[in-house]
Amino acid sequence: MLQENKGIRYAIIENEFGEQGIDNELVLRPDETIVELNSGCLCCTLNDNLYDILNELHERRSEFDEIIIEATGIADPAGLAQPFIVHPLIKKHFPLRGIICLIDSEQVEDHLKETKETIKQITFSDVLLLNKMDLVTDEYVLTLEERLRQFNPLATIVKGNKNQFPKINLSRNHDKLEEVLLHSKKDATVQNSEELNFPAQKLHKHHHHQHTDEVNSQTFIFDTPFDFKRLHLQLMVYLTFQAKQLYRIKGLAWLEEEDQKFVLQSMGKRLDFQKKRQWRTSEKKRSVLVFICKNLQRKGLERVLNLCLSKTILEPEKLIS
Repeated sequence: MLQENKGIRYAIIENEFGEQGIDNELVLRPDETIVELNSGCLCCTLNDNLYDILNELHERRSEFDEIIIEATGIADPAGLAQPFIVHPLIKKHFPLRGIICLIDSEQVEDHLKETKETIKQITFSDVLLLNKMDLVTDEYVLTLEERLRQFNPLATIVKGNKNQFPKINLSRNHDKLEEVLLHSKKDATVQNSEELNFPAQKLHKHHHHQHTDEVNSQTFIFDTPFDFKRLHLQLMVYLTFQAKQLYRIKGLAWLEEEDQKFVLQSMGKRLDFQKKRQWRTSEKKRSVLVFICKNLQRKGLERVLNLCLSKTILEPEKLIS
């Protein structure tokens, strides 16, 4: 969307899961600036501060045209959309244009079985964007579309892959979406519904996510470069045995004998390393890896990652735990 709409200034709000935020590094624009892009885009981190962020954005309204909220893969879209639907002040100044659900076509069947958030996200979305079309068969796509329409017959389904995404139209009517969200949040009321001036006040009842009791996020920071072959091998082994419990690995990697920063991401049993850009001379080289998983055991994983650091001399059979 950013690449296709270069004339639109976006405020980008990221909802990261974990104490170490790295998603701002994954937001790509030609200028590659991070926190505040030269085009006027803003990058924020969303946790419990959505109202504070919106109040700040209202004061800077002349600096952007539209807002994009990028949620985590385990977010409840109803909780994020609630202020834009039920709060009269936010609804007036920041009208909701639509909710897009990015679906991993290769992994979605497992997600539907294992996480209730998957069904919530599909059900509440206006657009279902099927990713990884190059990794599944046409016959499977037809079956998948039929199943998705059972969950959400009103959604628009579009398809693509990381190299070719379609343009997304968010101009459809959202009366049905508002009706569903309003009925799901009957107990949420504005503290002062007659007060229609910023700053906007939070709703009385805050939405708590139950999944955070099960899902564990762990961040690992290393000031020594990784040996790429060792790191790739160890992570593939980890994915093979932990795929059902692992939501995602994402990170920025410093690799030995490489002058570029690498973006590391996983989904299911797939692992991907991509060059991001040259390390800047003023930038401290380090790796930041975030694991989002159920019941993640930090000590064992940390030991495995330490074995992958550069100049670690071990017998091959001791590398795989």
